[in-house]
Amino acid sequence: MGGTEGRGVTGLDTSTPNIARMSDYLLGGKDNFAADREFAESLLTIAPEVKTMAVDTRDFIERVVRFLVDQGVTQFVNIASGLPTQRNTHEVAQELLPGARVVYVDDDPVVLNHARAVLARNHDTGVVKGSILRPSEMTADPEMTRLIDLDRPVAVLIPARLQYLPDADEPYKGVAHLRDRLAPGSFIAIGHAVFDSRPELADPILSLFRRIVPQGDARTREKVLRFFDGTELVEPGLVYIRQWRPETPQSEAQAQRVWIVGGVGRVP
Repeated sequence: MGGTEGRGVTGLDTSTPNIARMSDYLLGGKDNFAADREFAESLLTIAPEVKTMAVDTRDFIERVVRFLVDQGVTQFVNIASGLPTQRNTHEVAQELLPGARVVYVDDDPVVLNHARAVLARNHDTGVVKGSILRPSEMTADPEMTRLIDLDRPVAVLIPARLQYLPDADEPYKGVAHLRDRLAPGSFIAIGHAVFDSRPELADPILSLFRRIVPQGDARTREKVLRFFDGTELVEPGLVYIRQWRPETPQSEAQAQRVWIVGGVGRVP
């Protein structure tokens, strides 16, 4: 967008920063508006490493998808996937396993419009309007049931959304409800920012995000671990994402430069 502010998206508010569009800007994309860019630059003033974190989150998800394909998973549900960029879940999965089925779930109109346009000719990939806070509605969507058989193992990816949902919205309940709907042998992969190694950033960053989302208290790694209740964490467990099965070993100091933890839980 950049120079086409809001064109073609009915009712779109371009004056309010949006998480998906801000992430697109941090990843070098063009599908963002002035408000998103200004918000992202304010965030970078507080924590310049956030730009690196956006890239590392994409790399983490690619490693997760590769691992899950090796485990025999053929179905993927990517929740709050953000705007289509390079190396999306369907690209990685279908490159390794032609015919792998992927559904993207989001509730942002720009994300939905772009995803549907990009994926219009990919019959093994679909787009669903939904949220982890409304799991029953999401799993019952016709596009979801067309592509995903929940009676067979499926991988659910939630790479960077839960950190924006306060406890009052009951995100733990949403994840648990979805987990209970999955077949044995399914997986849940989660990425989540934490401030364990950078406590001084918590207040300024949360104050900034409260301008656009009803942000709750910052979660620690131990609180993020609760999202995996009822699953069996695969090795190496819930770790900083740079330490999750990296191609090159990462020291603790290197890993903590990206203060996002991630893990994959198997549904028994």
